[in-house]
Amino acid sequence: MKNIVLLTGSSHPKLAQRISETLGVELSECKLGKFSNQETSVEIKSSVREKHVYIIQSGCGRVNDNLIELFILVQACRMGSAKRITVVTPLFPYSRQSEKSQKKRLPQHQIGSEIMNSLTQNSEASPSMPQGAFAQSFMGMSLGEGGYREWCARSGTLVANLLQAAGTDHLIAMDLHDPQYQGFFQIPVDLIYAEPCINQWIRSEIPNWRQAVVVSPDAGGAKRATSICNKLNLDFALIHKEDVGNTKESMGLVGEVNGRPAIILDDMIDSGSTIGLASEILKRHGASEIYAIAVHGVFSGPALEIINKSPVTIVACTNTVPQEEFRKQCPKLRTIDIAPMLGEIIRRTFYGESVTQLFVHDEQI
Repeated sequence: MKNIVLLTGSSHPKLAQRISETLGVELSECKLGKFSNQETSVEIKSSVREKHVYIIQSGCGRVNDNLIELFILVQACRMGSAKRITVVTPLFPYSRQSEKSQKKRLPQHQIGSEIMNSLTQNSEASPSMPQGAFAQSFMGMSLGEGGYREWCARSGTLVANLLQAAGTDHLIAMDLHDPQYQGFFQIPVDLIYAEPCINQWIRSEIPNWRQAVVVSPDAGGAKRATSICNKLNLDFALIHKEDVGNTKESMGLVGEVNGRPAIILDDMIDSGSTIGLASEILKRHGASEIYAIAVHGVFSGPALEIINKSPVTIVACTNTVPQEEFRKQCPKLRTIDIAPMLGEIIRRTFYGESVTQLFVHDEQI
């Protein structure tokens, strides 16, 4: 492959090295560091003039530092007369920062829960007052402590604009948590999926996978779970979760898992609470073994402790986020390597071949 340059940021150099080995292209030397005042320093050692540059940077670790580093890398390549700049973000930074998802992540006192409850419950006094979930999703508005309307920032949209302003020509991202962000770019975006890698892992690592039931831990992930069910010809179950707090009473199972292996499928494991609660429900309903599979294993806060204490047999995540340190703390953790897939996608985009063909599979095994 001529006239191609591979660069990596500080977030995940091991993944970049694996992609480099898959492609047979060496990583170009790039000096990354900090000045004495903690400003980011970037120096590309080789020429990028009239070359197609691929910059690999995942949204993990010190996310804000890595994001600024990515912007500067893109700008440096643009100033170096690169022909085309493609940013490869296995985990797109700030992809969870939509208005709806951000409100769910905020502590209750920050969204004026007492005021909101008084609005939704006092229907007799004011019949025209908005009711139920609609009242809690006023076009992204919530009420603050003083009764003022509080707007949640669309940080993911800002990141998209900044990437384009820095000089990005093309973006490759894997399994966006909020897929709507793909529409905020004015440049081509290849949204890819870890599904083929997950399917292969299920076939090779779960002994009796043909008897398994694929479980979505919430309604939002049902489409992802049913897609894998169709490819592997497996049954489907859903854990229904009401937004009344993270308690066992707010979750229930729709489907039959008694005496069968259960595979919990989610796009991301962050705090680990969803996986912990889902596994307990499946255990109570008689699941023989419980596996959890996620695309992005962030494991923040007490996530690993929750998983270690949960009934889950094995937790498998792709290496969009570095997993080495997590595996030392959690013996249940396994890693699904996505470097060969990313390498093939880079090769196809470089030669102008179809990326979609990678995700076309027979529905029957």
